[in-house]
Amino acid sequence: MNRSIKIYNTVSKEKEEFKPIVEGRVGMYVCGPTVYSDVHLGNCRSFISFDIIYRYLKYVGFKVRYVRNITDVGHLEGDADSGAEDKISKKARLEQLEPMEVAQKYANGFHDMMRTFNVLPPSIEPRATGHIPEQVNMVKKILDNGYAYEADGSVYFDTLKFAKETGLYGKLSGRVLDDLVAESRDNLKKQDQKRHPSDFAIWIKADDSHIMKWDSPWSLGFPGWHLECSAMSTKYLGDRFDIHGGGADLTFPHHENEIAQNFGACKSTPANYWLHGNMLLMNGRKMAKSDGNTITPEQLFTGDSPHVSKGYSPMVVRFFMLQSHYRSTLDLSDTALQAAEKGYQRLMEAYKNLTKLDEAKAPTPTDVDTKVNQTLDQAFNEMDDDFNTPKALARLFEVVPVINSLANGTISASEITADTLKRLKVVLSDFIFHIFGLKDETSGNDNTQTAVLEDVLELVLEIRQNARTNKDWTTSDLIRDKLTAAGVLVKDGKDGASWSIKNN
Repeated sequence: MNRSIKIYNTVSKEKEEFKPIVEGRVGMYVCGPTVYSDVHLGNCRSFISFDIIYRYLKYVGFKVRYVRNITDVGHLEGDADSGAEDKISKKARLEQLEPMEVAQKYANGFHDMMRTFNVLPPSIEPRATGHIPEQVNMVKKILDNGYAYEADGSVYFDTLKFAKETGLYGKLSGRVLDDLVAESRDNLKKQDQKRHPSDFAIWIKADDSHIMKWDSPWSLGFPGWHLECSAMSTKYLGDRFDIHGGGADLTFPHHENEIAQNFGACKSTPANYWLHGNMLLMNGRKMAKSDGNTITPEQLFTGDSPHVSKGYSPMVVRFFMLQSHYRSTLDLSDTALQAAEKGYQRLMEAYKNLTKLDEAKAPTPTDVDTKVNQTLDQAFNEMDDDFNTPKALARLFEVVPVINSLANGTISASEITADTLKRLKVVLSDFIFHIFGLKDETSGNDNTQTAVLEDVLELVLEIRQNARTNKDWTTSDLIRDKLTAAGVLVKDGKDGASWSIKNN
């Protein structure tokens, strides 16, 4: 499939036509979790967003190498360069575990949650601790190229020199150096080691209390948090690759510093397109533990939270996240989740109605064909426009009434061609399961009550068919009328009766 895709590039602040470096192939790097605690819902939104981007690029025919890292060292409390504790080391000390036990425990939990949300695994998932030699080598290159300096066993990136010589520092985030000076002075310690307050550590000398440390030419220490992504993206995708993604909160300083490091080592900025997902709000406010305005994924599933009236299934939550563009904020609320649940059930019901349709008798295209094909084309166009899932989803819902009308006989089989019906089945299935990554939780093992209801309805229709065979029209009509009143539409056909749920 040859399509023209536009992507909003954070660097240029505008949509650009996507042109991969190598035709037909895409290299994509997305910043993964720091595994010192359970993954929170905001992270889940980001990974679901990039999962859909990954899925769509593959769907339209690209061969994608998707790299998403695991941070298991170097991410300090407060994101400071020095004088702060490594997040994983701190957790290990508090839980009286080895740091790698902590990293493994929460990495396992992260993977479990990604599977729960039906997020595809990346092509490569490197860990920071597994790439210390690559990070040491990158520090050497940055030093050799004159963009870093050593101070008492630590190595700092020279942001002032980089900014003056290249004009690149701050281009991604839109920050200027004067602002960085003020921020750095407030937030970072040991400023006396730095030539400029905005300089950041790429190698940190460890003190005696630090658990995780490695030998290097400069000291026994550990790499800076920003360095790992530069080293691993370069190792697996090359000095220059197509897409780099992450949450908007990573734009500065993490991604800004990545660009500086990559240029300092490779004389090239790493990615052609920078994509950033926006934050997840709750009840109109930023999620925060301090004021209780927060909810875990597990609480969302079980309903064990004052913020929700009941539990919501993982696919309902994923469907909810589809309803906002990845660059827009998304406001989580009980009301919004209830609406998402109804929308998800309506879409899955329409899909099931569609799979039961076998007849299409129109000899030539009709108005119904035109409407269906145009709407499906528009759904793809919305995805081509910076992966706009809410608009693509809205297009799919435009064909739902057509599907239900075909299922209940309001639109006859003579009003749609076989080709259009076949395309409708393929495209709707592809969007639901392959592009949006949803699973059917409305039947089978995912919902026992629904499965039982379906069995009961099939039994009722069998009893009705027996009544019709025995010409007991009173019983037959009574069953049909009672089902209709309950919202279940019965359609008699040459192969027997079928049923569908009436949609308002």
